[in-house]
Order: sequence, then structure tokens, then C-alpha cells
Amino acid sequence: MAGGRMKRLLNVGSGTTPLPAQFNDYAVVTLDIAPEVTPDIVAPMYDMGEIGKYDVVWCCHALEHIYPHEVQAALSEFLRVLVPGGHAVILVPDLEGVKADESPLYVDPTGPVTGLDLIYGHRAALRGNPFMAHHTGFVALTLTEALLKAGFAKAESSRQPLFNLMGVGIKA
Repeated sequence: MAGGRMKRLLNVGSGTTPLPAQFNDYAVVTLDIAPEVTPDIVAPMYDMGEIGKYDVVWCCHALEHIYPHEVQAALSEFLRVLVPGGHAVILVPDLEGVKADESPLYVDPTGPVTGLDLIYGHRAALRGNPFMAHHTGFVALTLTEALLKAGFAKAESSRQPLFNLMGVGIKA
């Protein structure tokens, strides 16, 4: 509880993936562009509308699905809906050193994941769902720079296992 109220989390690009257990005590609002995943709010992440204020914006493997010219608008929207001191937590594929080829980098429940999958979108997920295409990509430096450019007071990105990259931006 923050100041006697339950903390609020906005799950941007929510899809159907459950949140990590660390967010079990948050009041969660889901936002997605795809109405078929039945989010609380149907909107693009770069134009969310008047949706209230949140302590945390969680965006897990969604930012890479928008075009490069939309990234700053999306990150600015994340900043706009955060309360002072709130933070955005963003996970994207880590493209550092990834080669655009068919060599398996790791195996997930859908099968082998290659450099081509990380760059362009996992081909198994792309079949029948054009929203799963990747239109932009990041390494630690570019994600941190994008967060700072959007106006976050502090930002940091770190490489995670299985070619994941986590960026955290804190609102002043």
C-alpha cells in the first residue's frame, strides 16, 4: 500500500501472459491494442488516452512491436501516466551481438529461437497475428537513451538471461 492505497500497475501490451508474482499485491489494469485478448483498455501504447495514474508501468515484450518513430511517443505516454516516483519496467529482446541467421540461440516451449526470430519476431507467433512482428530493436545503451530522451529522471538497462533486456525508468 502506498499512502494508504493499493499500488496500481498498468500492464501495457498485456496479451494473455500472466504477470510475475512480485506484482500480486498490485491493482492491475491491462492495456493492449488487440481487443481479442480482452484487456481493460484497448489502445495503442503510444496514445493511451486519459487512463489515470499508476505506480508502475510494466511492458513485457511489447515495445519492440511498434515502429521506431513511435517509441518516443510510447515512452512519453508511460512517463505521463506514472505518479511522481513511479517507474516503468520494460522487457524487450536483447539484440546485442545477435546474428540474423537460423542458428538456435535457445529453446522455449514453442521450439528453437533464432537470431532472425529476435530481430523480426518469433515466426511461430507471427503466423496469423501480424501484431507479433518486431518493428524496432534495442541494446542496453539504446533502451537507456530512449528512456532518458522521453524524460525519465533516471534510467538503466541490464542484460538478462535468454536474450532479454530490462530497462527501468524512474519519474521525478
